[in-house]
Amino acid sequence: MTRWENYQGSAVKIITRYQGDLPLHHYLKQFFKQHPQMGSRDRKWISRLVYDYFRLGHWALDAALEERIQKAVCICEPGANDFLAAINPELNELAALPLERKLESLTINNSAYSAEQLFPFAQQLSAEIDIKTWASSLLKQPLLFIRVRPGKRTKVIDILENQGVDFQYLDNEAIALPQGTNLEQLILDKDWYEIQDLSSQTTMQLLTPKPGEYWWDCCAASGGKSILLKDKEPGIKLFASDIRPSIIQNLQKRLTAAKVSGFQTGVIDLNQGDLASLLPRKQFDGILLDAPCSGSGTWGRTPENLVYFEAEKIDYYADLQWKIATNVLPYIKPGGSFVYITCSVFAKENEQMVTRLLDTGLLEKESGGLIDGSAKRADSMFAVRFRKK
Repeated sequence: MTRWENYQGSAVKIITRYQGDLPLHHYLKQFFKQHPQMGSRDRKWISRLVYDYFRLGHWALDAALEERIQKAVCICEPGANDFLAAINPELNELAALPLERKLESLTINNSAYSAEQLFPFAQQLSAEIDIKTWASSLLKQPLLFIRVRPGKRTKVIDILENQGVDFQYLDNEAIALPQGTNLEQLILDKDWYEIQDLSSQTTMQLLTPKPGEYWWDCCAASGGKSILLKDKEPGIKLFASDIRPSIIQNLQKRLTAAKVSGFQTGVIDLNQGDLASLLPRKQFDGILLDAPCSGSGTWGRTPENLVYFEAEKIDYYADLQWKIATNVLPYIKPGGSFVYITCSVFAKENEQMVTRLLDTGLLEKESGGLIDGSAKRADSMFAVRFRKK
């Protein structure tokens, strides 16, 4: 059996056993830990086969795994490649064609491609999302984006240029890099940059902190938005909270490593109604709610979630977002800012949630909306800034 046949066999084994109950990259780490004889090249190729398989979403899920893997590699990889050259030379010739031509030419288990075949949740999409463009974007691996910290642009760019790294400098201190770029070996000073998707960086435009203000990042998670806030206005006083104690511990380490000062943290369940006793103050000048959501805007990075997602979850997340939002609104000062963010492309979590929030009579919409990253090989998000009446 050739190396390439072994790669395909390992991919089949992983796909057969994987049930979607933990992130795919964690599952792959566990699999490779159990097979230490596999080198880095083996791991990379097997991972590519598995990820390409899931990028096809719901299209011909009942097909034989070997057929679906081979055609996924043909469609999702940017050109002819060694795997198809060894396994299926005919498909390898097709792999060199533009994506649209490949999709027109191929069937899987006699099923022709359509955007709705790949992405069966089209009816739930935000109105501004074009289903054909969106589905096609899921077939390409997103880029790696970093945000250069204030004052570090020249140093970071000099390192990337001197090391011959393929990169693109974008607006607002954003840099696009090929996925898999080993930044830790390239840039030793970790406080010079933050790994942050381009669309997430775009939300900075909605953040309007002023010196001396008190801001609450109420679903802080890993702390990317907290650092964004402090970088935009170091003079704010920041309170960051999350429901998970382990996340808060990691957040504290990340903020400290980023040399962020003037912050407090807390473990808070935002589902409970009376939060006053858990907060360091009764009113904030601004609250940032990066809400728990379906994550559908990030499925280009986590295509396994597209396959295992159930439409009923949209209602679950919308209900959770509504409950959290209405629980934190009382703690915004009159005239203060409320920034609502999701990494979702579903209308019920986005535009419809804005309508519900406006119907409370407590808020006025100031700016924001859908951030469609599909054409830039970035995530898609939704972000709106409100003013408290």
